[in-house]
Amino acid sequence: MRLIKQLAVVLLISLIGGQLMAAADWNTPLALVIGFGTAVAALFGYRWVVGRTERREVTEVGRPGAAAAVGRGLLIGLGMFAAVIGNIALLGDYHVAGWGSVSGALALFGFTAAAAVTEELMYRGVLFRIIEGRLGTWAALGLTALLFGLSHLLNPNATLWGALAIAVEAGGMLGAAYVATRSLWLPIGIHFAWNFAEGGIFGTDVSGTNTPQGLLDGVLSGPSMVTGGAFGPEGSVYSVTAGLIATMAFLWLARRRGTIVAPRRRRTAAATLVP
Repeated sequence: MRLIKQLAVVLLISLIGGQLMAAADWNTPLALVIGFGTAVAALFGYRWVVGRTERREVTEVGRPGAAAAVGRGLLIGLGMFAAVIGNIALLGDYHVAGWGSVSGALALFGFTAAAAVTEELMYRGVLFRIIEGRLGTWAALGLTALLFGLSHLLNPNATLWGALAIAVEAGGMLGAAYVATRSLWLPIGIHFAWNFAEGGIFGTDVSGTNTPQGLLDGVLSGPSMVTGGAFGPEGSVYSVTAGLIATMAFLWLARRRGTIVAPRRRRTAAATLVP
């Protein structure tokens, strides 16, 4: 029941924000304000419903260390996507045709903030955390990564390969980032920076969605396994490789910190053996 209540609150805020942004027709200042408003409202809604249903301090979105964690996430997400697009460019499959649109980039800034926050709250904050409490870290990582990838099949230019790539490079990586830090701020920062770099800076499509023009007028051409095709660079083997490397690094860190959780039945059995 708590899972349903928590998801319902975040999803409702996300849907209202999405409708308001659609009605704004990507008017730059308004889209930016609505996007950030949706992100802030979702964070407050999550804190309220989790605190109410679980009767605890909601430390995963606590204020201490939040700015530093988001900052690290921004650097990781931007660096990862820059490396991906740089490798595609070295093959001659990405080039810049000219300048894009500052207004489009600002609109994407707001939209990406709303999407990154609400998706992390739903998939890592609610689903991952509650599944992990019952089935353990590994099951939660696999199930939520798959769900996250499959949810992108609803996008206009979605492909099965693109959805599977998202499951690996984003669902797995962002879940692992949460496990390593036990905070949602790092995955929120990574998620935002990756998506904004993809659409808002380098001017490519995001997860099969035709977004407004970013700062650069980016053009992709070449094999879809390299460029991602109509799905965008997230469908590139370079993105999958980068995501896998980051996932393994976060899981290595999680193991060192002892933050990987066993299934509930194993924890219960271990507790009964303690004299």
